[in-house]
Amino acid sequence: MNYKSFSGEDFSAFRAMRDTRPINMLNLVKVFSTVEYPDGEVVSGVEAYKRYGRLSYPVFEKLGGKIIWRGEMLLSLIGPSDENWDFCFIAEYPSAEAFVSMVKDPDYREAMKHRQISVKDSRLIRMAPLSSGQNFSE
Repeated sequence: MNYKSFSGEDFSAFRAMRDTRPINMLNLVKVFSTVEYPDGEVVSGVEAYKRYGRLSYPVFEKLGGKIIWRGEMLLSLIGPSDENWDFCFIAEYPSAEAFVSMVKDPDYREAMKHRQISVKDSRLIRMAPLSSGQNFSE
């Protein structure tokens, strides 16, 4: 099963969480090799997703968001070997309300057209930042 966006039920659960810490959103994104826009323009899925990034970033930044980690997937050591991601990053938001405000912003919604056409599959996982700790579990 492929996932491109969240459901209304999932968004309601996201909003109902009463955690006031900043949010770290793990983003794993796989894009189509090529996409065709409604006007007939054909571009790579990577280019369409980059358009989304360029257009959505000003809204994200205005609300206090920042990219705290980006990486290039090289190999899946544990998990499905065919599950490859074109974009891997962690976006930090100062609060859940900042994320909600971004999703509702008209400029962001316009940028989302590029995301929706480019994304073949994705994961968006809400996390709260913790200290680095002394080991993997503490």
